[in-house]
Amino acid sequence: MEADQIRNGGIKNLMQKLMGQLMNSYIDVDSLEDEDYVQVSQNRIRCSMTSLIKWYGSVTKQTALKRTDSETPSKKRASSSRQWQSPPVVVIFKDMESFTTKVLQDFIVISSQHIHELPLVLIFGIATSPMIIHSLLPHSVSSLLCIELFQSLSCKEHLSTIIDKLLLTAQFPFKLGEKVLQVLINIFLYHDFSVQNFVKGFQLCIVEHFYSQPLSVLCCQLVDAKKRVNSLSHGQCENIRRLPSFRRYVESQASEKQIALLTVDDYLKETAQKLLEDLYVYHENYVSVLRCLHVLTSSLPKYPLGKQIRELHCACLENQVWETEEYESSLQLARMLNKSDLVTMLQQCVEIFVSSSGKEFGKTVEKLKEFLTQFQKLEVAEASQEQDASASSQKELQKTTDLYHLQKTLLELKESRRSKKLSKFEMLRFEVVDYIDSLVRNYLVPADHKTLHEIVYFNTASILRGHLNAAPRIALHTALNNPYCYLKHQALKSDGGSISNKAPDICIVYKLHLECGRLINLVDWLEAFSTVVTAAEGPNADAVSSDQVDDVIHARFIRAVSELELLGFIKPSKQKTDHVARLTWGGC
Repeated sequence: MEADQIRNGGIKNLMQKLMGQLMNSYIDVDSLEDEDYVQVSQNRIRCSMTSLIKWYGSVTKQTALKRTDSETPSKKRASSSRQWQSPPVVVIFKDMESFTTKVLQDFIVISSQHIHELPLVLIFGIATSPMIIHSLLPHSVSSLLCIELFQSLSCKEHLSTIIDKLLLTAQFPFKLGEKVLQVLINIFLYHDFSVQNFVKGFQLCIVEHFYSQPLSVLCCQLVDAKKRVNSLSHGQCENIRRLPSFRRYVESQASEKQIALLTVDDYLKETAQKLLEDLYVYHENYVSVLRCLHVLTSSLPKYPLGKQIRELHCACLENQVWETEEYESSLQLARMLNKSDLVTMLQQCVEIFVSSSGKEFGKTVEKLKEFLTQFQKLEVAEASQEQDASASSQKELQKTTDLYHLQKTLLELKESRRSKKLSKFEMLRFEVVDYIDSLVRNYLVPADHKTLHEIVYFNTASILRGHLNAAPRIALHTALNNPYCYLKHQALKSDGGSISNKAPDICIVYKLHLECGRLINLVDWLEAFSTVVTAAEGPNADAVSSDQVDDVIHARFIRAVSELELLGFIKPSKQKTDHVARLTWGGC
């Protein structure tokens, strides 16, 4: 329930909204924001607590009857021994701070008097602090509530869940390019922290991709995509041949295959099916190895490749991640992990690859399990070796009673520790990190290196930025300076800086004001406006008197100047009464 829906009324309006929403509970959640949907039932039902209690009793009675009919005789005997408790009515106040305090207090007091007949659970959405409850409600009202605090997940965690479910999966073929994904994430992190706006931006990307990319018809499940490839027309085959990634693929083939790919449509379709299958397999393998790499790097100090998997995903999409300095520093830190962290990481990687839909990770799982077995054997062997080494060193020290020989023995032990070779654990740790590195180099190739990636990836970040990152000043200047850009009327086309008398009055006034200095004389401005407007009339003017024409032009000029002032381009000047001051492009 929203505060703006009951702001103009008291407790009666609140009860109207409450009963309307409860009795029309089958309506879609999005339609609850519409204020007109409850008018049908509100006019027929007396909005009071008595009516609400009767409605609740009838609903719970029907639910109990349905439950009784669906139960078996044994369950009926078991349920008859305990009293059936009806579910409460949950009322959600989205923004508690915005509600009228008196209305909220009256509703709580009235509801508390009927709590046995109408069990209510009130959920208050609080944007500030839980202490706001005690400041909005007096003790006599707050004492009627049994208050429990709970907190929803942070918006960043919700964003990570959305990216994980929508992008880091092979279930959905549509993907976002690195720049597009970065635009959406930057808007989320630096502007609004709105998960809903992120989803809307993602939906906009889908619409733009399927609208602007002719081959987006192949952006579907692999089975459907193969069927659609067979039904492609010659023009659609030509669209495939024009793709930059396909051109690179053709150039890497032998001359005979190049000719066939560029001239024979059937051979092109067969090749396109194989390439789409390779792209699908690439996505399956990419997600699993990306999660494995994230397990390795998310626990490293200072997080060289980022703490969130979305940061690692963007880095892999941008370029070959193994060529970056951050990746090299991550491997260096990974080669210093202790045994417990390394074993835990390997166990998590095994779980990731086992649950993966990729078919190429059978040997990978066996190799990782082999590493785990070697670590277990190594633990037992190292324990016995340490005991033997400590015992032998103590014996050697006990034999040397002379101070000179004792110092010499200690120095030899110190030098032997410095110059000793890598232990078996260190060698095994290096081997594990190198194996993970080989997986990264094989499977985390950037998407733009794959053939036909344009079919499933949306990479036009400029279009998305133009829609989401609004630039009202530039758009306003373009609309006023060149109205043809938006109106698309042929008469509005003008050469260079010329002013067309067919343009709207505000456009004429705006272009004339650009030619003025800091202060603009209204009389001169009016004369210039009149000259431009009457330029098309010539010597053969209409029979209307000049005074009447001047009045009309004067009124049009006053309206255009007022609109320009409303937009913030000019303001009245206190220096001279018949002048206005510019506020933009060098104005005061």
